[in-house]
Amino acid sequence: MSIVVVATHNAKKAAELHRVLAAAGVDADVRGLDAFPAYPEPAETERTFEGNALLKARAAVTHTGHVAVADDSGLEVDLLNGMPGVRSARWSGPEATDQRNLDLLLAQLADTAEAERTGRFVCAMALVTPEGEEHVLRRTMEGRLVLEPRGTNGFGYDPMFVTEGNTVTNAELTPEQKDAISHRGQAVRAMVPVLRDYLATAPRPGESRDLP
Repeated sequence: MSIVVVATHNAKKAAELHRVLAAAGVDADVRGLDAFPAYPEPAETERTFEGNALLKARAAVTHTGHVAVADDSGLEVDLLNGMPGVRSARWSGPEATDQRNLDLLLAQLADTAEAERTGRFVCAMALVTPEGEEHVLRRTMEGRLVLEPRGTNGFGYDPMFVTEGNTVTNAELTPEQKDAISHRGQAVRAMVPVLRDYLATAPRPGESRDLP
């Protein structure tokens, strides 16, 4: 069974990829970074989600020797010219927490009309193989921001984001409901065919893989 590394310490992300792969009939040993010796992880210095996802996936391949998948995600608010963007997790500064980020965004959007508060969650996902192949894709979840946070599920900006076509916030959805429509769920499912094709021809230990 081939090993697939998910370049994260978040066990839920590794479990999610394993579930999606299993549902697609792909047999793989999915492991997060905690399953490997620690290594210097790259700072997320790129200005795009795609760039940061590639940084993480490349580092994981280099230090583990296995095909790796990584993602970078965030919120783009149209009124803020696409910010917080790649700084979503650090929007309120070096001591950022989910609550501080949420409070800052609420303050920045105060006194704005509901119709103006459009935005989207973005997820860029990168797959990098030991042979040097790289695949990157992007998926989004469109919606609008509300000024009265609601719900206790989810995390980050979920309590103030209502996905297009819904009337409840993402934090009011069940995990299963959110996974079915989320930017990250879409990206994981879109990457499955790429990963399936690679694993179908992946070399066994000690073998090399001939690239076209």
